[in-house]
Amino acid sequence: MSNDVAYPIFRSSDRTEALRVAREMVAVGLQPGCEVSVEAEAHSLDELKRLRGELPDAWVICWDDRGAPAEPPPGLPDLTHPLHAHELPDDLTGAEPYLPLAFAINEQPLGSVEDRFVHAAGVAPAELRWEHLVWPEAPEDGVYGEEATHAEVTLVLNNDSRGLDVPADTHLVLVHVRRTETLDGRMPYAERHAKWLAERIGRQVIGPGQCQ
Repeated sequence: MSNDVAYPIFRSSDRTEALRVAREMVAVGLQPGCEVSVEAEAHSLDELKRLRGELPDAWVICWDDRGAPAEPPPGLPDLTHPLHAHELPDDLTGAEPYLPLAFAINEQPLGSVEDRFVHAAGVAPAELRWEHLVWPEAPEDGVYGEEATHAEVTLVLNNDSRGLDVPADTHLVLVHVRRTETLDGRMPYAERHAKWLAERIGRQVIGPGQCQ
């Protein structure tokens, strides 16, 4: 079984520019079956209420239920089970133990959700992930095609990590490739691959790879 590694290629305080660069990178490996999934995290009741209004069609789920009560408070659904944002009650008193709550919209057609989501995310930690790409080959440069399993692009908003655990006032574009190891001291193939891909749009790798 193989894993991917994501290399940062662009960082900006301008989310519109970051989205533009991410789309340029997606275009390098674009395939008919490409889809985009998005997710934002609400860390406060105010943010929870705001995202409920901005993303009523999103699925809402508490990924880490260790602090969640065994039984939900009166008037609240069990937020450890997914439900649509529009199903959340107006009165969210008692929802604090479930925070952060993730708002996710998965496997959408290309171009159907990106602009709306980038605006809706506001200051929440969030990501957009384009999947099912196929990276091109360039054997003359020692670069070989990447199947859809590992060929992805991620745009992270208000964070500097694909794990959404490094808050920032900037936005980050990452290109994903198959994770590889080298034992001879040379640049790992994965990093060389990411560097070659970034160069297709006039960018470069600007930091270490991020794994999950």
